[in-house]
Amino acid sequence: MVQASMLNEIIQKFVTSISGIEGAALVTPDGLSLVSVLPSSMDEERTAAMSAAILSLGERIGQELVRGLVARIVVEGEKGYSVMVSCGRDAVLLVLASKETKQGLLFLEIKRLVRELMPLLG
Repeated sequence: MVQASMLNEIIQKFVTSISGIEGAALVTPDGLSLVSVLPSSMDEERTAAMSAAILSLGERIGQELVRGLVARIVVEGEKGYSVMVSCGRDAVLLVLASKETKQGLLFLEIKRLVRELMPLLG
């Protein structure tokens, strides 16, 4: 219970304190939501399932095409970015960012967030 509350606090702080971040979710590899701070227009269950599926498929593509470990999956749309990264064996992190967000800074902040989350997921 304490870890769930700490995870929620970390995700909430990330979304509210980093410019351009519009939402984030931590989900299981099976697609179940652990923690989410998403725009109200998004369906949490569907978003969790799609995020896990996309990362799993991306990792499989990386293996099949002999590209090595996948660092991240980025979906760039006209309104912004959806970035999915592995957070160890037990979680997938989804981050939603606006189009104006600088990709380099976004990826750096995501790496920092993953480092902060990993000990709690261990």
